[in-house]
Order: sequence, then structure tokens, then C-alpha cells
Amino acid sequence: MPNPPSRSRRKPARSSIPAFALYGEDATSDKEVLHIEEVRARSSLYQWEISPHIHKGLYQVLWVQKGAVEVQLDETVQSVEGPLAIVVPPGVVHGFKFARDTDGLVLSLSARFMVEGEFQPVGEAFCAAFETAALLSMAEDKGLATRMAHLLQNLVTEFHTPASSDAPVVQWLARSVIWLLTQVRPARGDTRGNRTLRNRRVFTRFLQLVEQHLLEQWSLAQYATRLGLPTQRLNRLAREVSNQSALEVVHERLTREACRRLIYTTAPVGTIAAELGFEDAAYFSRFFKRRLGCTPLTFRQQRDHYPLPGLG
Repeated sequence: MPNPPSRSRRKPARSSIPAFALYGEDATSDKEVLHIEEVRARSSLYQWEISPHIHKGLYQVLWVQKGAVEVQLDETVQSVEGPLAIVVPPGVVHGFKFARDTDGLVLSLSARFMVEGEFQPVGEAFCAAFETAALLSMAEDKGLATRMAHLLQNLVTEFHTPASSDAPVVQWLARSVIWLLTQVRPARGDTRGNRTLRNRRVFTRFLQLVEQHLLEQWSLAQYATRLGLPTQRLNRLAREVSNQSALEVVHERLTREACRRLIYTTAPVGTIAAELGFEDAAYFSRFFKRRLGCTPLTFRQQRDHYPLPGLG
């Protein structure tokens, strides 16, 4: 579906673009794997204007249900009205000037969340939805706009339900939103010359391989070989897309898996260590304590004091 008619102009290049986790929050702080909030929750604190900034390793969908907004994506500024979805991949400079009391939602997530525990089609849909920044109008398809609004509202409800941040239904709803976005995006063009897009696609493939081989404790060399890259290149690419080294990506995922098994199963620590590919429980405990600052047993006993890595 083509972008809606709009007023467009070029924006002068900025000498320094602020980088945030969520807008106004330190970019070096731990990013939530998934976060959703109303447009007014943050923009009303800044007189309904979000200054141009970027996110590293964070993908966003801004849903405007009703209201007007001036959108900056890189150096292009356009004025649009809802209902529409604004898709913002990592590294794209974006800023917004909302009409007061704009009705909408902002979904922020990482690529890891979208491919974790799933198969190839999810990763492919994710790449398709976030190939480039885009304004996706749904004004001419009220049925599609209604579906998107219902999905996002259900996601908000589930996200704010106590103890549901890592529940499967939150994951399913977020993936459904991304899947629906792929139905709205125009057909892909030739993107072979787009280095940033190529890197995001390779990084998503890396995440998929991590999901497939996590319990085998693959080395970085094995991942790099499967991707057809030198190990150093894989590390540079991971830092560019996610602001983490490739090894940190793997270790963070392994830590989350350990936390989930400690929470949702009664298996002994030694059994969990073996299931995760560790040679012995002592090595697993050292790895875990280095990551979270406590032993696996302490984490299991005091779970409320140690939230899952990446889930805030």
C-alpha cells in the first residue's frame, strides 16, 4: 500500500543525534525486549514533541489511531494522519510532533524477542516488516485498521497484567502485530546495495541460528562459518545492529533460558546445567553468578528480586 499524500521537506543534517533506549532513557541501560505504552504517556511530558533521536538494537512501531503527526524519518519530514503505522528500524533518526491528545500506541522490541523459540517464517516476517522506515496508512482499509487496533490494545492489556511480561500471550500478540504489518508493506524492491538492511538480515539469521543451536553451546566460529563470515566480522555486525558483541548475544540468550528453567521447572540445578550444555554444575553456577550476581539456587528462591535478563 503506498504511503499517504503528505507535506514533505528535507531536514538539515544534525551534527549529533541523541541515542536512547526508550526516549529520554539512557541508551546504555538494559533494554526491555518488549515494551508498549500510549503515545500520550511519554509525549505529553515533552509538550507532545519527541525530538529527533535514534535507537540501537531497538525496533519500533508507532500506531496512530486518531490525530495528526509530523514525522521525521532520517532527513525527510512528512505530515500524516491516523490511522497509520510508523515503522522505525534501529539506527534511523526519527522524531515526532503530535497534535495534542493524539490517540496512539508505541511498541518497542528487539529482534531477539521476535525469533526466540520460533522457526524461520517469523524471522523472515520480521525482516520484511522492518526492511526500511515507512509510513503505512490504513485509512482506506478500515477492516485492517480495526484488526491492528484490537491486536495492539490486547497487547497493552496483557503487557500490563501483573507477572505477564514474559508470558507466551504477550509474545504471540506482538508477533501477530508484526505479521500484520507485512501485509501492509509494499512489495520489496532491490535492496542489494543497502548495507544497513543486509546487516539486519544477517543479524536476524544469526539469532535464528542461536535459537537452533543454543543447547549445543556452539562457538562463535561455528556461527560465523554457517553465516559465511569471519568471526570478527560477525562481532562488528552484532555491535552495529544490537550494540552488543556476538558472544554477549549468545550469553544473554543462554542466561534467559537458564532463568526460565529455574522458574518454571523443579529440575535440580545440575540437571538444568546439563540440559543447557554445561560440562558440570559448578561451571554453570559460576557462569550464572557472573551474569546475574547470584547463584542459580538463590535466583530460584528469590525470583522476584532478579527479573529475567532483557525483560526489565
